[in-house]
Amino acid sequence: MPEFRRNGINYSVTSVTSATSVTSATSATPATSVFFSLSPHRQGRYILTLIKQLKSQHHFKLQSKNNVGCQNMNLPLRKLGLAPNAWSVNQAIADITRPPKIPQTIILTTETKILHLDLAKAAILVIDMQNDFCHPDGWLAHIGVDVTPTRKPIEPLQKLLPVLRAVGVPVIWLNWGNRPDLLNISPGLLHVYNPTGDGVGLGDRLPKNGAKVLTAGSWAAAVVDELPQQPEDIRIDKYRMSGFWDTPLDSILRNLGKTTIFFAGVNADQCVLTTLCDANFLGYDCIFIQDCTATTSPEYCWLATLYNIKQCFGFVTETSEIFTAINNSNWQ
Repeated sequence: MPEFRRNGINYSVTSVTSATSVTSATSATPATSVFFSLSPHRQGRYILTLIKQLKSQHHFKLQSKNNVGCQNMNLPLRKLGLAPNAWSVNQAIADITRPPKIPQTIILTTETKILHLDLAKAAILVIDMQNDFCHPDGWLAHIGVDVTPTRKPIEPLQKLLPVLRAVGVPVIWLNWGNRPDLLNISPGLLHVYNPTGDGVGLGDRLPKNGAKVLTAGSWAAAVVDELPQQPEDIRIDKYRMSGFWDTPLDSILRNLGKTTIFFAGVNADQCVLTTLCDANFLGYDCIFIQDCTATTSPEYCWLATLYNIKQCFGFVTETSEIFTAINNSNWQ
């Protein structure tokens, strides 16, 4: 039934009846009894119009079921969902206002702009800092690639991640972790990792330790030991260069109310860049942390990545600038 507000109190109309026992003092016309109970609502203007119509057509009175209203108002509210995308509900009420988090504004210097951003709406993606890409016994090293560059982000991430956790910024580990059966991996993607067909590619075992290349749950797909994950961190497996394809990354970020994403990991010009581009296409604000990313590709690939991010897709900064911005914030 509809609802209305009177004298600062919310009412919900539960029934409208004609009662011959209730009459006007000046007329024998049966009055209309409107029974109501206390309840939140957003239809007050419509209900007041309805009551005016009832008053013009009938002798009218209000009867408050106060006991029902008090019971409804006293029921505890329980949260459904994750803040800020959460409801509060009980048997009578659904509060869908989604109160925002308290802003945590910082002023961050980047290579092209000075950004005013809200850390309460930010998350960091740490991409592919895994044994197969960063460990001397992983897949990249097995095929003859020097993994020294991919290990460079480890130290700055060791310093940055605890600081971001302390101010409530979620750490999201976005790792390449395939299904063991590879049912969602196309031949074109298999070819990237095994172009001759007779090498060690996705899902194959590394000769040195038997770990299955980039298979979810294997040592090969695990984050390097130097970057310990915390229970509150978020873990997402990906199956392409971009972390947004065929994964829940976008829905998780939106459910958490995140609009700004910091990017870290390897390779800067491949998985990091493609994920950043897709984030930009989806409407996220993208910040590339230069000293927390690296690549084994030639230098021109790195330079082209930095150029394209600054020109088209987002902003580039350093961990030192993030530390300065947080330390200078007025909410610390």
